[in-house]
Amino acid sequence: MSNETSIAQRLETIQTAIQAALDRSGRKAGEVELVAVSKTHPPESVTEALQAGQTLFGESRVQEARAKIPLVPGRARWHFIGHLQRNKIRQALPLFELLHGVDCIETARDIQRIAAEESQRPAILLEVKLAEESQKFGFAPDALISQIEELLALDRLTIEGLMCIPPPQPKSEDSRPYFVRLRELRDRLQNEFRIGLPHLSMGMSSDFAVAIEEGATLVRVGTAIFGDRSGKTWRPTGPGGEE
Repeated sequence: MSNETSIAQRLETIQTAIQAALDRSGRKAGEVELVAVSKTHPPESVTEALQAGQTLFGESRVQEARAKIPLVPGRARWHFIGHLQRNKIRQALPLFELLHGVDCIETARDIQRIAAEESQRPAILLEVKLAEESQKFGFAPDALISQIEELLALDRLTIEGLMCIPPPQPKSEDSRPYFVRLRELRDRLQNEFRIGLPHLSMGMSSDFAVAIEEGATLVRVGTAIFGDRSGKTWRPTGPGGEE
């Protein structure tokens, strides 16, 4: 990616690739929404993307988001895409319209309790761990099936679907089996428990086109929009600026 390429140009390229993937899979325009992953990038870059027509952004650290969101025009929308620490739930709920990474029953219970205390009704995705990676979070598929009824009983939460992060792959095509497994798990849950799970959050800068071909409704793209994070990480400053 050329450093001279503007954020607007990169967004146009990505949207073209999204539409091509939709066309290949026989899906309609508008069935996928791009989440521009703005974590570690400055509010000025987010504003530039917003001016180019991108309205939905993803953050993965609550403290960074709390500092950044007030510095961006208010028409921006925000999803939380990272691991949500249980001691950050109360701060996160008013900031984000969707929490992508609810990764265990204990966190879901905490969100339920705090949402009741704060009169919130958060929308969430359940993160599924599809490979044995010690550093990754998420429900094992069998555990999710066994716990889904308890999750559905948490009446403050709206479960919108599933999310996954495949292991790093040398080629984008190598991620396809993971996307297929997530879609098949979502379909099984819908059929067996008679629930609607409209969203699949899967696919990032390197493999979002393959994810779309396999049913993604939300793709999380950061580097391909904002560039490499190395050497220019934005962090909030002042009291409370660090997690």
